[in-house]
Amino acid sequence: MPYDSPSSPGATAFKPYIPANAQLPEMTLRALVMGTVLGMIFGASSLYLVLKVGLTVSASIPVAVIAITLFHTAKKFGARESTILENSITQTAGSAGESLAFGLGVTMPAIMILGFDLEISRVMLVGVLGGLLGILMMIPMRRTMIVDAHRELKYPEGTACAEVLKAAATETSRVAAGEVREDGSDAARDARRRAMLIFGGFGIGLLYKTLSVSFKGWRDYVNFEFASPLKGGSAGAEVSPELLGVGYIIGPRIALTMAAGGVLSYLLLIPMIAFFGELLTVPLAPATTLIKDMGPDDIRNAYVLYIGAGAVAAGGLIALVRSMPAIWKGLTGGLAGMGKGSVAARDKAGGETLRTERDIPLKWVVIGCLAIIAVITVATPLHMNLLGALLILVFGFLFATVSSRLTGEVGSSSNPISGMAVATLLFTCLIFLVMGWTGGQYYVTALSVGAIVCIAASNAGTTSQDLKTGYLVGSTPRLQQYAILCGAFASALILGPILLKLNEAGTVYVPAAQVAPNLRVDASKLTETAQLQGPQAASDTRTYKVWQKTDTAGGPAGKYLVADDGRLAYLVDPGINGTHKTRPDGTEVKKYDAPKAVLMSYIIKGILDQELPWTLVLFGVMISVVLEMAGVHALAFSVGVYLPLISTLPIAVGGLVRWVTDRRNGRLPQYASLNEEARQAAGDRSSGTLLASGYIAGGALAGIVIAITAGVLTDFDTSMAKWAEASNPFFAGPDSHLLTLIPYALIIALLYWVAREKPQAKT
Repeated sequence: MPYDSPSSPGATAFKPYIPANAQLPEMTLRALVMGTVLGMIFGASSLYLVLKVGLTVSASIPVAVIAITLFHTAKKFGARESTILENSITQTAGSAGESLAFGLGVTMPAIMILGFDLEISRVMLVGVLGGLLGILMMIPMRRTMIVDAHRELKYPEGTACAEVLKAAATETSRVAAGEVREDGSDAARDARRRAMLIFGGFGIGLLYKTLSVSFKGWRDYVNFEFASPLKGGSAGAEVSPELLGVGYIIGPRIALTMAAGGVLSYLLLIPMIAFFGELLTVPLAPATTLIKDMGPDDIRNAYVLYIGAGAVAAGGLIALVRSMPAIWKGLTGGLAGMGKGSVAARDKAGGETLRTERDIPLKWVVIGCLAIIAVITVATPLHMNLLGALLILVFGFLFATVSSRLTGEVGSSSNPISGMAVATLLFTCLIFLVMGWTGGQYYVTALSVGAIVCIAASNAGTTSQDLKTGYLVGSTPRLQQYAILCGAFASALILGPILLKLNEAGTVYVPAAQVAPNLRVDASKLTETAQLQGPQAASDTRTYKVWQKTDTAGGPAGKYLVADDGRLAYLVDPGINGTHKTRPDGTEVKKYDAPKAVLMSYIIKGILDQELPWTLVLFGVMISVVLEMAGVHALAFSVGVYLPLISTLPIAVGGLVRWVTDRRNGRLPQYASLNEEARQAAGDRSSGTLLASGYIAGGALAGIVIAITAGVLTDFDTSMAKWAEASNPFFAGPDSHLLTLIPYALIIALLYWVAREKPQAKT
């Protein structure tokens, strides 16, 4: 049923929770600051997740619940109670961090994978410019997407967030809305319970991760390798609260599909390569060592990564093609409604634009977009040219429109943002190839185009969700738009340094004698210098020349530190997508696979240099094609093929907990009359989802803090590791992998117990 706009004769206009003529505190300093800070926190945790497993979860509801709780706590100490409009502003500003983190995490690490440094200026520019551009491009489409298509586009996360805000509305807001609710009502108690679950989950996740990683209370992963007849096969899991929470929120279908891809890699492809390659007497390219001398991880790094990358690329493109009808519909709908943004509904009495229809004026939106494009064109760190800026303008507007539309139909979690980034990179690289732009400089240009478009599309979808929430509760769109612009700008400033610190904490300086013992270079031709960073910096404070090795002759390609006499000192193995997991002193480090960033780097290098092992890539392409022919959506499975099973198996555990919980709750009386879609929505708002969100935030933030402080607390970490190796059976010893499952089982059991609902009589 189409929406009747307020200006249509005889139409029944939609009435928000807070009427347009109500005047309540809205964009206050405390609401904006709190939302901005929460956006930074959830942006940091989302960046951690996207580097580990290539996905994030929506932060809107957790931010809203935390804001409600903090405002309620402040009231007890004499502060004025918050309004629902203030809470809406807080969650709007706080939601920007998660979408920015996704865009940065799937693109920027590819710069380093391609052989360039992760310069802080480049990362921050991409984040700021892409985030602001996506928000501004969505503003003219608000009336078409949010108002006119109100009944057609549901924006599931935005609608759910509005319900949370309304359930926790304070007395001032309820009076303005004309709602009567007695003190101590069920709704008020429910709001407090939701807040306790979020904060409780946060505390548990933080404590669990700290005890496990910092204090070596138990192992942070379990792994089992198999002997004949499945030699080369292995299965393991990172027993972390954040991955358990991710699996619960995304649900069993996607979680188990991803794990199935990991099973294919670790229990079929790797053992198969080990079986057929055991008798080879020469290395099989692209590896440089014999297969019989490789372990499961070595085989994965040498062969299966390329197969997984081909599968992800094909799965993403197929998903994009499948979305083309919706993309075309969204584009035409967005273009058709461009002129409506300035024709807002007016108050019949005074002739003024209604408060709930006031956007940032279109002229300032256009000026802002043009200013951003101008900055992109002249910004030196982006290595941009005029053609690249024009491609950003075209693809940015196209995919911002598409993302806004698809988010309304399928939600943020199912929006194929990375597929849009892949399409942008493919077209950009093909254009560059035709023009003969194939040098290293054009790697950065092409990736900058893809990164800014990816972030713009991601933020456009998030902005749409927030404006839907505001439309339902009665917020002022213009103030929401200001809030998310502020939140995006602040989050972009902090996510760049966090990305670099996470990489630095996991970087290993491998003595060159181990990997390239006979190589020397002419140091006089090298101009760039560097020192060791992170935990190993204390052992060597000398300054070296930097050499970027682009081939595999005599040693692996990568960044090397070279002494003044031309002798290679270290191979710099990065924390993101690196392969060396042990430092020279024997301490283990955590690496980040960044699966989608690797895919971006393969696309750029494969098209511009034509140097990929295409046979392995095509094997992966055929995996996706076969799955699609069998009626299985290939993208989630393909990501599982690329990721280590140790990362996808705990996500599957969370998905199974959700499946068991939903089946159990589905038999309760209150679910009897609900259809499948309504049951899914109820599960998305359940207590289990809130606790899982807390697990994610607590565990991910603990991981970030631990990684960043690794260089500062090196002695403490070493002493705790020595103690645990000698005295803690949960950390070392023959039964440590099994004993580690005990604390993990406790947080699983708690998640299931909290997610169980009590029977309610049907009304």
